[in-house]
Amino acid sequence: MFEKLPMFQRQGQSAYKKDLGNIKALCKVLNNPHTEFRSIHIAGTNGKGSVSHILASVLQKAGYKVGLYTSPHLKDFRERIKINGEAISEEAVIDFIEDYERDIESINPSFFEITVAMAFQYFAFNNVDFAIIETGLGGRLDSTNIITPHLSIITNISYDHTAMLGNTIEKIAVEKAGIIKRNVPVVIGETTNKTRSIFIETAEQNNAPIYLADYTFSADYSFNTSDFKQVFNVNKGGEIYYTSLKTDLAGIYQKKNIVTALQAIDILKDTYGITNEHIYNGLLNVCKDTGFRGRWEILNITPLTICDTGHNEDGIKEITKQMQLLTFDKLHFIFGTVNDKDLENILLLLPKNAEYYFTKANIPRALDENILQEKASVFGLKGETFSTVKEAFDKAKNNVAPNDLIFIGGSTFVVAEVL
Repeated sequence: MFEKLPMFQRQGQSAYKKDLGNIKALCKVLNNPHTEFRSIHIAGTNGKGSVSHILASVLQKAGYKVGLYTSPHLKDFRERIKINGEAISEEAVIDFIEDYERDIESINPSFFEITVAMAFQYFAFNNVDFAIIETGLGGRLDSTNIITPHLSIITNISYDHTAMLGNTIEKIAVEKAGIIKRNVPVVIGETTNKTRSIFIETAEQNNAPIYLADYTFSADYSFNTSDFKQVFNVNKGGEIYYTSLKTDLAGIYQKKNIVTALQAIDILKDTYGITNEHIYNGLLNVCKDTGFRGRWEILNITPLTICDTGHNEDGIKEITKQMQLLTFDKLHFIFGTVNDKDLENILLLLPKNAEYYFTKANIPRALDENILQEKASVFGLKGETFSTVKEAFDKAKNNVAPNDLIFIGGSTFVVAEVL
């Protein structure tokens, strides 16, 4: 799969297919497995992975068998396809490729298309009660968008993948709104003046009940516990709805994703018997139940070492905001990115009082570390270059003092190599 199929994560835009023909053809060969299970479909620029994992954890606590399809993976391809936190077996992956090799060669799908088809078949074969399906890119033309879910969710809209999705917030919103289906409720996590009317109009055209999570729910940031968990009070309609809601998701930006997930759960809970106990236990054990990693993940206490996969403008804003809440002597920032990002807007947000370790992940799409250093220097960001992430991380660990902070970010793939 890695060698023969075009893969967006490695190659970028050349691997992106702008139609649903291949996935429909593949699923026809598989007898349309995506019609065999109840699904929840999640799109958005940031937060869709977190919302997917939160919902999976809560539904698991409610006793359901939950399939979870996400991308990209961090360490192991099999992370993309899970049931109740357990990754698809190596044997199941091998069997799928061997059984359908002739069809794959005939249809010539992308890496993402074949992975989606594999997930659908795996979930159908294992009779999941729910499958939570995260889009890859956009929504309207995403390979996952052949499902008719029980619930659609759009987390938020910001600038990312503009070459494929459009160079304005409105154009990106139209692409994401493509997952809204006729008569299927849709939750919008965050709205803005630019996106609100697009979602409402699309929902009305499809007779889809629409729920604006940020109008109904709000989470007050409360405090961090000594074991790096967060506690929130959540309001609904201006009144306390959940008190002392504790989660193992450590990023302060998670309160937006929790609000989105709670709005979705509010729609589902009466029909599917989801209780407050399931919600509290699910939120507390998201990482434990689902294997979720790479979101403000604390890798070491002394020196404090943190990684986060946030890689676009909005993601970097949230990361730098949380950094400002920490106390440390010096910041060692291991930074790499890919070559198709709007890099200037990201570099503008990064802290200047840091020692940077400019590097690149081991993928063709990674931006050369010397070019990155040159571009960063224009914004007053200084540091050495390293040809591998391992070299950068090793050097940072050698340079760091006990009260310093090491942060790894800029790209999912840089984080993946550190993990």
